[in-house]
Amino acid sequence: MGFGYHSLMANAHKKLGKGPKQHAEPLRSSGGKGLTLGREDFARISAVEGIRLSRKMQNDLREFDRKGLSAEERRREIVRKYGKAPA
Repeated sequence: MGFGYHSLMANAHKKLGKGPKQHAEPLRSSGGKGLTLGREDFARISAVEGIRLSRKMQNDLREFDRKGLSAEERRREIVRKYGKAPA
């Protein structure tokens, strides 16, 4: 079974972006063996798995963009707002 997300997505850049609709966010190499997906592509892949952001979380992400928060600041805000309290 040794399939991980990375091995399954290794050629995603060849498949995504082809077809009648081009993606607004280009796929980028992260410099290593990984692949960086844009928010729209990640949402499409997640939707196949039945995972969707709540309206509240979508609004939070838009607010993070508006404020120009860094990745670390975004993580901190998400944990503060949605993380479980320590037991």
